[in-house]
Amino acid sequence: MAENASQTTTAPRLLLLDGHSLAYRAFFALPAENFTTAVGQPTNAIYGFTSMLANTLRDEAPTHLAVAFDVSRVTWRSERFSEYKATRSATPDEFKGQVELIGELLDAMRVRRFAIEGYEADDVIATLATRAADEGFQVSIVTGDRDAFQLVGDRVTVLYPTKGVSELTRFTPEKVQEKYGLPPARYPDFAALRGDPSDNLPGIPGVGEKTAAKWINQFGSLDELVERADEVKGKAGENLRAHLESVKLNRILTELSRDVDLGCGPADLAREPYDMAGLTVLLDALEFRNPNLRERLFAVDPGAEGEPVAAGEGPELAGTVLTAGGLAPWLAEHGGGPLGLATRDDWKLGAGSVHAVALAAGDGPAAWFDPAALDEADERAFAEWSADAARPKVLHNAKGVQRVFAEHGWRVAGIQMDTALAAYLVQPGRRSFALDALSVEFLGRELDRAADDSGQLAFGADDTAEAETLMRQARAILDLGDMFRTRLADVGADGLLDDLELPTSALLARMERAGIAADRAHLERLEQQFAAAVQQAVTEAHASVGHEFNLGSPKQLQEVLFGELGLPKTKRTKTGYTTDADALTWLAAQTEHELPVIMLRHREQARLRTTVEGLIKTIASDGRIHTTFQQTVAATGRLSSTDPNLQNIPVRTDEGRAIRGGFVVGEGYETLLTADYSQIELRVMAHLSEDAGLIEAFTSGEDLHTTVAAQVFTVAKDQVDAEMRRKIKAMSYGLAYGLSAFGLSQQLSISDGEARKLMDTYFERFGGVRDYLQRVVAEATAIGYTETLLGRRRYLPDLTSSNRQRREMAERMALNAPIQGTAADIVKIAMLRVDEALAREELSSRMLLQVHDEIVLEVAPGERAQVEELVRREMAGAVTLRAPLDVSVGAGATWEAAAH
Repeated sequence: MAENASQTTTAPRLLLLDGHSLAYRAFFALPAENFTTAVGQPTNAIYGFTSMLANTLRDEAPTHLAVAFDVSRVTWRSERFSEYKATRSATPDEFKGQVELIGELLDAMRVRRFAIEGYEADDVIATLATRAADEGFQVSIVTGDRDAFQLVGDRVTVLYPTKGVSELTRFTPEKVQEKYGLPPARYPDFAALRGDPSDNLPGIPGVGEKTAAKWINQFGSLDELVERADEVKGKAGENLRAHLESVKLNRILTELSRDVDLGCGPADLAREPYDMAGLTVLLDALEFRNPNLRERLFAVDPGAEGEPVAAGEGPELAGTVLTAGGLAPWLAEHGGGPLGLATRDDWKLGAGSVHAVALAAGDGPAAWFDPAALDEADERAFAEWSADAARPKVLHNAKGVQRVFAEHGWRVAGIQMDTALAAYLVQPGRRSFALDALSVEFLGRELDRAADDSGQLAFGADDTAEAETLMRQARAILDLGDMFRTRLADVGADGLLDDLELPTSALLARMERAGIAADRAHLERLEQQFAAAVQQAVTEAHASVGHEFNLGSPKQLQEVLFGELGLPKTKRTKTGYTTDADALTWLAAQTEHELPVIMLRHREQARLRTTVEGLIKTIASDGRIHTTFQQTVAATGRLSSTDPNLQNIPVRTDEGRAIRGGFVVGEGYETLLTADYSQIELRVMAHLSEDAGLIEAFTSGEDLHTTVAAQVFTVAKDQVDAEMRRKIKAMSYGLAYGLSAFGLSQQLSISDGEARKLMDTYFERFGGVRDYLQRVVAEATAIGYTETLLGRRRYLPDLTSSNRQRREMAERMALNAPIQGTAADIVKIAMLRVDEALAREELSSRMLLQVHDEIVLEVAPGERAQVEELVRREMAGAVTLRAPLDVSVGAGATWEAAAH
């Protein structure tokens, strides 16, 4: 970046940016393939621009700010000279749409932006810079257009990018003189002689920058040079005289307009606090996961008082590092009210894994202790405080805290707030719920800085930086808890946190600790089987082309498929032609060559082998697999799992069933029991749409898809064949997932027209579904979000985007979110009801897993009938729908054997 601006003046500071120029530079500085969202929107220009903006705001510390953009290539210059910028290449497709998104970013930052018909961004900047300098401002201009050098003066500086947009060179009058050998005011004269290929302004043959500068200095100005052109000798003089008319025109075109009617002045550009909610939603939609970028951007939010927030400024804490005997009295004094709690821990089954704990009270005191150093009184006092529901606690990732505390024999009750879950409910589309990111974003506070000289933390001589950091975290958790409680109430989600997500996190913590027993020998045999299948596919692939090649190398595979074999070309990419699964499936259908089929089999067997290898590696010393359940990953509210990801196991294939056979009932238990809802998404869709025909299809007691197919195809139920049923099943579930006609055509391998006709016929029979789907998109577009039956929101700002791809993706999400989200909420309610009933009836059976809406329980000896009846009753009564919930249950010695 450029060196910091001088802070010795109290004059207002105006920062002006050339939006198009900087966005275009950022586009070429960062590879588009590394900055693309899940819906295919390139974001490299946006990311580079945002990073540059954050750094410049930090370094320049402006009090006023504006960004100018070009509107089109039709300006007063192109009207004067039709060839102006005519040689510029077409805008890359990957760049299109990014300027619009940069505009949305600036709007969320409440930055004034200008785009004036008939003028370029530089004209707007020149007008504002000139007026601001006259009014006593110090002005900094960030632009990649050298024409701005003519604006440089005692009060105006140009920051010119010299490496992408990450390095800026500061051009003062002295720097311009040093660089070009003339003062800034003479730069338009110099540029008129030099010409500008990028703007298609012709230069003078044989006349470069040195000659142009020499002439201007010799004659004093371009006007004087033109007047005395006959005095210039030699070939250069001849060329000058031959091109005088184009030089005069160049001089007109390079002079920046300083009188553009903007409707406001520099004083109107004072910086304002960010729309933090809108900005966060946009950054999440752009999938900017780098916490450093967010921290830099949020650190320069002007804040409520209009001054930059200094990240790291937090409330004063009276921090104490407790030694043996110190925790019990500290809790007696401060433990009655809400305390923020932070831990440093490592999850390691069967071992004490909490290495440090910090507590913080709202009135300032904070404490840090090492659990291993507690004396008996401390240990007892902390265990009592932790288990006391009347003593409120505020945590971040309460599930993790409960899981590791359980290893010490500590029960956690009275959890008033989980700031990670609260952030998830307020902003479900976020990519990161890390504490440090939330603290910087919502509190303007960094958590890993050393204490300054202000006495922010009062520690003794033996205190450590780790203790200080952990206490800062505890206080941030407490403060975030207060802030999120208000925000939850604002969006009507406080009940979701208290009644659903917090109880679910406690249940998941117990499930994670319990794990599920694994048959290591069975899984190892499967791994060998899949490894042999992978090698067999490699052998067959080599034989099919007559030589060896690396099946894992896209480049070599492209050479074989499209070069040697001459198969039809697939979609073009930057590195050739795509060889993904869809492409190989298409090739298999289009050709008779066996290689695409072999490749598909190779990849599937390799994936299965990787899945099984992962399962084997995660078998703990107790012979069980302890997955980690994630509550904050899916914006719809669905649970997912990691380490290992149990959702990776195929549900309906023979291989998937074989893998599930490796999950077994544990010692001391009688059987595994599985339960899930039959067609829950479709039942939710029937309820939400209130479609009488679809509700009747559910309540008739007959096969749903056959009943619906009979109505759509207007045939008797006994005339519905397997293909009809397959199409209707795909249609019904597709609607619940926001599937388009194109998506349906791909899934059923039919034409777009046939898919559209099928959808139209379906909607003729089930008009309530059609009306509901149209209504939910319209309502979400109007208010910006969807809601589940329980009020879980999904924010979709792209519903109003002018970018068609983003808007259509948001519309599919709007169709999907209420149905999927309601189904997810129902499953969580069911889990809690089953768990509570098991405890109420004093049964020893326990819940182990929740995967793909399926609940897996481990049943104690003699409890199977009672547990099955309990599960059916509690799950069926989770909610009342117009299409009643139907529960399927199975039992067996393995997960596969318990299938139903």
